[in-house]
Amino acid sequence: MIYDIRHVTTYSYETPVAFSLCALRLRPTSRAGQRVIDVKIDIDPPAAKRIQRECFFGNSFEIVRIEAEHRELSVTARARIAVSRPVAPATTPSWEEVRQLAFSVEDLGPQSPAHFIYASRAITLDEPVVAYARESFPPGREILDGAVNLMERIWDDFDYDPKATLVSTPLGEAFEKKRGVCQDFAHIMIAGLRGIGLPARYVSGYLRTVPPAGQERLEGADATHAWVAVWCGPFDGWVGLDPTNKILVGDDHIILAEGRDYSDISPIDGVILSSGGQDVDVGVDVIPVASESVPLTFG
Repeated sequence: MIYDIRHVTTYSYETPVAFSLCALRLRPTSRAGQRVIDVKIDIDPPAAKRIQRECFFGNSFEIVRIEAEHRELSVTARARIAVSRPVAPATTPSWEEVRQLAFSVEDLGPQSPAHFIYASRAITLDEPVVAYARESFPPGREILDGAVNLMERIWDDFDYDPKATLVSTPLGEAFEKKRGVCQDFAHIMIAGLRGIGLPARYVSGYLRTVPPAGQERLEGADATHAWVAVWCGPFDGWVGLDPTNKILVGDDHIILAEGRDYSDISPIDGVILSSGGQDVDVGVDVIPVASESVPLTFG
């Protein structure tokens, strides 16, 4: 599949902003199962300085300095991406074997499971969450079977509710409520897996949505998404699972960034010099295209 992605973020401020320094993580990169054909990021008002970097985990990020006074900041990211993900392995090692392998690895590169075993800034290994995950992993069970079972239980036991949590809501609170959004479900699943010694990482990106039969796709109606990748050993590698939708990650998932948790890969963060509050509006379009030769344009 080839997709055109448009991700528009608009900040509206109560009072003028004299200075803004932002970190943008909106530029997808080519990685296993995904190839970036084209990408462009526009900023209004224009930045006085832009510095592009790559983080340890291979994600592209950009430091943006805006010195012109403004009441609104608009960031528009456009990308064309070809996606062709491998089929999930039919069989995988037992979860106990994978746990042992993870704790004995000597590689400390970006893809190493060593970085994704322990607690991180936004993922605490709360015992109730770990105990919940442990039920999916009886002795000898294949790791992917156990991870799929945990994903399905989260989908069954938790309700999707955008009003139940905020970006800053602690993982334990979302678990107690049994409500939240994709970020919460991914964090909970990762915490449970890490709590029993299994490497799991946080993945952010986009998910192609299909409107109901007879209805047109609404412009800007798609959204950013989050899911989980679990390490199934050195042979099978990382396998993506989407607990919000109870599916294995496939060609409808487009990766923007990967990290230990949301705090590693939030799309935009930074500081502003202002005295008032702000409102944020986000619009996303994920549009399949026929070929790479079609111009990268949006209406």
